[in-house]
Amino acid sequence: MTRLPSIALRAHGGMPPSACVEQAVAAERAGLSTLWFAENPFTRGVWPAMAACAVATRRLRIGIGVFNPYNRHPTLMAMEMAAFDELSAGRAVLGIGAGIGTKVRKMQLANDRPIAAVRDALTIARRLLRGEDVSYTGKVFSVDGVRLEFPLRRTDMPILMAAMGEQALRLCAEVADGLMISNMCPPAYTRRAVGIVREAAARAGRPAPREVVQYVPCAVRDDGDEARRLAKDIVAAMLTAYWSQGTASPATRAAIADYNGLDPAEFARVMGRLGRGEPPATVLDDRLLAQYAIAGTVDECLERCRVYAEAGVTELGIWPVGHRAIDDLARLGAALR
Repeated sequence: MTRLPSIALRAHGGMPPSACVEQAVAAERAGLSTLWFAENPFTRGVWPAMAACAVATRRLRIGIGVFNPYNRHPTLMAMEMAAFDELSAGRAVLGIGAGIGTKVRKMQLANDRPIAAVRDALTIARRLLRGEDVSYTGKVFSVDGVRLEFPLRRTDMPILMAAMGEQALRLCAEVADGLMISNMCPPAYTRRAVGIVREAAARAGRPAPREVVQYVPCAVRDDGDEARRLAKDIVAAMLTAYWSQGTASPATRAAIADYNGLDPAEFARVMGRLGRGEPPATVLDDRLLAQYAIAGTVDECLERCRVYAEAGVTELGIWPVGHRAIDDLARLGAALR
């Protein structure tokens, strides 16, 4: 039987810090591996919640997945993450990605070279977090003779990269310690992405990134049908936002549409029905739901986690669906012991 991936908690970006702390404590009690935060422009900044969770826990890794280099310069990323690593006693993990292009452009920032921007950001941040004096001339970001002017708790903080398209996946293989995969990506996409990363790493003469982290909505209930109903509501909302409203990148849209087992015409019919306001429970069957979410009884959810492990995922960042996240975490924790 395939081993389970590590199970992490992906904190909801809309939650206030106090709710994040409650979930962090529950995640640590349940034996989860990492607490992940996602920061997107114009949502709550993550630092208050991350700092509060670091103080309230002792074992959980606490990661940002991800910062983008447009509204947070790579030197600032390094300054903040090094200080946070002190606060969290060496539990910090940094994730870097290009961000949501439509939101970045609303800040009147040019993001026409996202691959170059991420390469520059990761290179600068990594060298600063190693305690080096850094002079670097990049295509988007450069620095001249800079270093962090305080002692570092450690010089090997993991840096992961969010990547979806082939060019970004190849860059991840060359420069990052791990790959981060977004919500709403079916396991078939993940399998292909991991394969691209491993092949690119071999060509570059370096080991494949040791971590593959994927976010996925999750509903765990004693009644599996109830869990699937809850998950269908959130998956329908996310499909509408990512696909119909165009908030996702072209690579993410391709992952959503091309790897779910449906032919394009059938997927178009599904999206049309959701767009007309038909109930998600009647539009999304259980097979399609399973491409985008983990939902059901504890045993059903753990079996689905193994599917992601078979695709190459080493850590699943679950995003609890509904208003009983603490109960979901407790159920999973009991099963994982």
